[in-house]
Amino acid sequence: MIRNLAGSQGLIIRREPDGAPLRAMLAGLHPVRTEHDLVRLGGEADGGYLVPDDLDGIAAVFSPGVDRTAGFERDCIALGMKSFQADGSIERSPLQDDANDFLAKFIGIENSDETITLDDWVAAKAPGLDDLLLQMDIEGHEWLALAQVSDAVLSRFRVVVLELHHLDALATDFGRTLMQPVIQRLTRHFDVVHMHANNHGNAVVTREGELLELVEVTLLRKDRSTTREPVTQLPHPLDRDNVPDRPPIQLPPTLSGIP
Repeated sequence: MIRNLAGSQGLIIRREPDGAPLRAMLAGLHPVRTEHDLVRLGGEADGGYLVPDDLDGIAAVFSPGVDRTAGFERDCIALGMKSFQADGSIERSPLQDDANDFLAKFIGIENSDETITLDDWVAAKAPGLDDLLLQMDIEGHEWLALAQVSDAVLSRFRVVVLELHHLDALATDFGRTLMQPVIQRLTRHFDVVHMHANNHGNAVVTREGELLELVEVTLLRKDRSTTREPVTQLPHPLDRDNVPDRPPIQLPPTLSGIP
C-alpha cells in the first residue's frame, strides 16, 4: 500500500504489506498427487502439457491462444473430443481438421468485433452440461478472463491447463488486487495437480520469496479425485523445457511446496 503521509510536501512512504496472506495463498497452489497419473498431450517442447489421465467423457477442448503446431488440440481430437480454438492475432488455424472449429477473436471481457467472452464462446459452441477441457495461453489476459467467467461455465471444465503470466506481480499491491482473487477462486474449485516452470520466462526474487514470470499449471476439478498427497518431486519425468536452447528453470519452494 502507498500512502501520502506528509501532506503538502508530497512525501510518499511505501509500507510493505504483511507477506503472510500471500504465502498462505501460494500454499494453495502447491501441487498434489491424485489417483490419476499424468500423461502428456502435445509436443515435446512448447505447446505440450501434462494432464491427469481422467479424460474419458470430456466432450470438447477449448483452446484460446493458438500455438503454431496445435499438437495439444490434435491429441485431444484423437481422444474423441471436439476442438474449439480462438485467437484474434491469426486468420487461420494451423489445425485443419473437421473436428476443429476456429474463431478469429480474442477472449475478452465483452463481446465486440474483435473479442468474445469465455461464457458466450462456450454457450455458442458447446451448450449443455458435458464436461469440457480448457487450455488457455493468452499472454496475460487470462487473469481478466478467469475473473469474469461464471461459476456455471467454470464448473464445466473438468481439467484446466493454464499459462499463468506475470506471476511475479503477486509481490505488488496491484498484482495482488487483480490476481489473488482469481487464484483463490480457482483453488476453491480445482486441485493443482501439476506445475511446470516455463523457461521462456525468468525467476524473480521478492520479499515473499522467489516467484516466476511464467508458470504452467494443470488443474483438476475437485469432484474428480478422492486422494490428495503432496507432490514431493518436480520436474515430472514427462516434463520438457519449453525452449530447448535456454537453461531450465526450477520451481522455487514458494510455488512447489517442495523444500
